[in-house]
Amino acid sequence: MIRTRFTEMFGVDHPIVQGGMMWVGRAELVAATANSGALGFLTGLTQPTPEDLVKEIARTRDLTDKPFGVNLTILPSITPPPYAEYRQAIIESGIKIVETAGSNPIDHLPHFKDAGVKVIHKCTAVRHAVKAERLGVDAVSIDGFECAGHPGEDDIPGLILIPAATQHLTIPAIASGGIADSRGLVAALALGADGVNMGTRFMCTAESPVAQSVKEQIVANTERDTKLIFRTLHNTARVAANAISAEVVDIEARGGAQFSDIQHLVAGARGRKVFEDGDLDAGIWSAGQSQGLIDDIPTVADMIDRMVSEAEHIITSRLSGFVTAVSAA
Repeated sequence: MIRTRFTEMFGVDHPIVQGGMMWVGRAELVAATANSGALGFLTGLTQPTPEDLVKEIARTRDLTDKPFGVNLTILPSITPPPYAEYRQAIIESGIKIVETAGSNPIDHLPHFKDAGVKVIHKCTAVRHAVKAERLGVDAVSIDGFECAGHPGEDDIPGLILIPAATQHLTIPAIASGGIADSRGLVAALALGADGVNMGTRFMCTAESPVAQSVKEQIVANTERDTKLIFRTLHNTARVAANAISAEVVDIEARGGAQFSDIQHLVAGARGRKVFEDGDLDAGIWSAGQSQGLIDDIPTVADMIDRMVSEAEHIITSRLSGFVTAVSAA
C-alpha cells in the first residue's frame, strides 16, 4: 500500500485520480474507480442540467459506497452554464470532494468550504498553484504540457513543473499529464507529488463510456499522435491527431485566424459524436501524449491493481538496488 498526504486527506486507498473529462466522467467509470480504491470524478457539465447531475450522483451512489467527487470546470463564455446551480446541486447532494478547473474558483470556494467540501484545483503553472493555495483550496493538480485538454501557454513539461510547484506548496499536489502507468506514479512521487491524475489512461478502460473504436485508436496511437490547436488564439489544447485537428492546425497556420474560422470544426457536439458513435473524424477529441504508453484496454480494477503493485515493486526492489551502504574506513 502506498500512503501519501493525498490518500490520508481524501480517504482513498491509492494515490490515483480519475480526472473529470467531458462526456467521459460518468457513473460507471467513476464507480469502478472508487471501488478500486482510487478517486474518481463525475464531470458536472457533462450533465445537461443541474437536475441531471443530481440524478447522476445518485446513480453513482447506487454503484459504490466509496468516496468520489464532481468536477466543475469554470470557463468564460458568452452564454455560461448556471454554475451556481450546478454548485448547489453538488452541495445538496452531499458530495464532499470537488475538482475545479479553468478559471479562478474564488467565487465558489466560500460555498464549498461552508458545506465542508474539499476542493482540488487544476493548475498549469507554478504561480497559479501558489495562488490557489493562498485562496484556500485543499490540494492542487499540476498539469504538465504533456496533458490532454488545456496545458496552458507556458509549455512546461511535468518533469520541470511538478518539482517547481511542489517546492512552493504546503498542500498536497497531484501530478497530471503524461502519466499512464506505475513508472509515472513512482516518478511523480519522486518529484514531490502526493499522487497522480490520469485522463487518457482511464478513457481507455473497459468501463469508460467512450466508443470501442476510440479506445482501440488510443492503443494504436503513439506519443506523437496528438495535435496542439488554438495556439494562435492563446488557448492551447492538446487533442488526438485526426482529419479535423489537422484542418484546424492548417487554418491557424495561414495566419490571422479567428475563432469563428474554426468554430464549426471544434464544436462540442462534434466531439461528443466521436465518443458516442465512434466516428474518429467527426470532431476533435482530447488525448494526451501518454497514449504512447497505453497498449491495452483493461478493467479499471485491473489497471489500478497492476499500477500499484508494479509501483510498489519499483520502489522496494528496483530503486533500492541502486543504493549501496558505504562501509566505515
